Amino acid sequence: MSESTGRVADATGNWVDSLAPSYIRPYLRLSRLDRPIGSWLLLMPCWWSVGLTGMHNDGFPSLWHIVLFFIGAFAMRGAGCTWNDLVDRDLDGRVERTRSRPIPSGQVTVAQATMFMVAQALIGFLVLIQFNRFTIMTGIASLLVVVIYPFMKRITYWPQIFLGLAFSWGALMGWPAAFGRLDWPALVLYAGSILWVIGYDTIYAHQDREDDALIGIKSTAILFGQNTGQMLVVFYALAVVLIGIAGTMAGGGLIFFAGLAAFAAHLSWQIIRIDIDDPVLCLRLFKSNRDAGLILFAAMLAAATV
Repeated sequence: MSESTGRVADATGNWVDSLAPSYIRPYLRLSRLDRPIGSWLLLMPCWWSVGLTGMHNDGFPSLWHIVLFFIGAFAMRGAGCTWNDLVDRDLDGRVERTRSRPIPSGQVTVAQATMFMVAQALIGFLVLIQFNRFTIMTGIASLLVVVIYPFMKRITYWPQIFLGLAFSWGALMGWPAAFGRLDWPALVLYAGSILWVIGYDTIYAHQDREDDALIGIKSTAILFGQNTGQMLVVFYALAVVLIGIAGTMAGGGLIFFAGLAAFAAHLSWQIIRIDIDDPVLCLRLFKSNRDAGLILFAAMLAAATV
């Protein structure tokens, strides 16, 4: 197999292709370290939840928690993606963008991928047990959603809801890590984050809309079609409102709302720019959500310390 066939179609020219030893490249691709955007998006609700605790306490939140969530997000996103690739290996082989992934292209066996998934999950578990008992149990509870998510695209046009439940779980983690319990600010933040995930993953799903329809995979991209822009307005607007309510409950003031306004402006820019028939643009807009999330987190930190 040539090196070019080892690359995933939407992840070429990155550090894995140019710097990593060839024998570990398939594993780095399984964990999506060649495309870390998903890890960043998984991390954002974790950091937002930590940011809420800082605003609530009127001080900079735990730096140790910020670091732990960073490591945990990358480890668990890698484990989740490996699980997704194991479940979807037959479907991935029938989609142009994903047929070069390590399992369907034969770069790694199912057994090797399974062992690698367990190793990544173990790293995530070692991170998790650094928190208090309530947070540990909350983290373990997320596994149910993670396990069922890959199957949802086979039975519902709303798999993005289940991705939102999984990718937003960190919103339920940062608050109990500080206080040992779940309160309304974290729960409302979780709801807002779910709506944000549904929006950005709908954009992402438009890259594969035609292939997905041919092989029977369902998504909100297919469901919404030409109405995607209007639906993004609904989901993004509700996300901003709910995140704003969560921030208000946690004691956020003018600085927080300035950051929330910048976050909302970024989401509005995505809606204005989107062209669902341009997969390159869809990928760019999807990736830009990391910057939107960091803007909001920075505002939370500033609001907590100024």
